[in-house]
Amino acid sequence: MSEVLIHPPLDDETVKRLHAGDTVSISGVIYTGRDAAHKRLVELIRKGEELPVDLKGQIIYYVGPTPARPGCVPGAAGPTTSTRMDAYTPALLERGLKAMIGKGQRSPQVVETMKKHTAVYLAAVGGAAALIAKKIKKVEVVAYEDLGPEAIYRFHVEGFPAIVVIDCYGNNLYETEPQKYARN
Repeated sequence: MSEVLIHPPLDDETVKRLHAGDTVSISGVIYTGRDAAHKRLVELIRKGEELPVDLKGQIIYYVGPTPARPGCVPGAAGPTTSTRMDAYTPALLERGLKAMIGKGQRSPQVVETMKKHTAVYLAAVGGAAALIAKKIKKVEVVAYEDLGPEAIYRFHVEGFPAIVVIDCYGNNLYETEPQKYARN
């Protein structure tokens, strides 16, 4: 396990170097999206229409940032539970999405699609929303402004911390780590 510096957009070789348990430091652009935005993206895919964001090589952070206070770029920006996006995620992975940041488990279907399309799932620390927000240097609304905090934003980040919890090989810390600490 090691710390890996990554700069989106990601390619397959970069993703293959990431292993469950690695910490990552992300600098560059990441996009945001929660279930309402995911639903709209998948509806566009089903209609054969163009997406408002080219997902190839990108990272989506499951977050709904709070309004910025004076002197802050966003307000708090902590991760949202990822299972709410599971129904939509395979279609986005098929479009080239390479990483997702959230908290909590992913469905077996999402993990299988990640393996097939060489993608990773990263966890951000829940409860550290104010600290995470300090790594976000610029925020722009990209699509679905009517959704407020659930719109798709482009975050410019520097040193954004996350942990690889499910790698592109299917190694999953949510499965392996509890076993280490279980009482017999």
